[in-house]
Amino acid sequence: MPRLLLAEDDVDLGPAIRRALELEGYVVDLFTRGDDVRTAARVSEYDVMLLDIGLPHGSGLDVLRDLRAGGDATPVIVVTAFDRTQQRVAGLDAGADDYVVKPVDLEELAARIRSQMRRRDGRQNDSIAVGAVTLDFTGHVATMDGQDVPLTAKEYRVLALLMRRARRFVSKADIEAELYDQDNWAESNTVEVAISALRRKFGREFIRTARGLGYMVGASHG
Repeated sequence: MPRLLLAEDDVDLGPAIRRALELEGYVVDLFTRGDDVRTAARVSEYDVMLLDIGLPHGSGLDVLRDLRAGGDATPVIVVTAFDRTQQRVAGLDAGADDYVVKPVDLEELAARIRSQMRRRDGRQNDSIAVGAVTLDFTGHVATMDGQDVPLTAKEYRVLALLMRRARRFVSKADIEAELYDQDNWAESNTVEVAISALRRKFGREFIRTARGLGYMVGASHG
């Protein structure tokens, strides 16, 4: 399941946006301080970051400049009450990929997030196909050879991560990070249980394992 970083210091708006995006199927880590955003971006991998400009302990623009200077290319959407042209330009020049002005229309924000994820993944729509398996991120539906394959929430998250990084190994630690948020931690055998279930549903050869590297889908065999 896609993971978002949300930086918003408004005590009402931040949790409201987080809840709305979680209902859209995202895992959302909410932060209220610029220094906490810097730390989170260093230790975790996010699909999209949503940054408010007016953060305490490091403005959103300062955080964004630091991320870009450090080589972090994660898509960033600036979400702010500042709507003057020069402020929009400053955000884009700092490295933002998109700019949304408050009050936020949550449907529009969700659409912009999906757009950034498609652009990052080089996709034209909200689905990825790997061999006979297709995953629809909008409907959270997996199919194999055109037939629906039921998945639990954890299985969906693991499969979505592997398919977004098809033909690359994904470490167990990265998968564990996908399975927990700030309030819920994954159990030690959660990854193995999910991988085993996915192999039963899609075939053992669909997911390759390499000791010390992790798991991969889309690898050639033979």
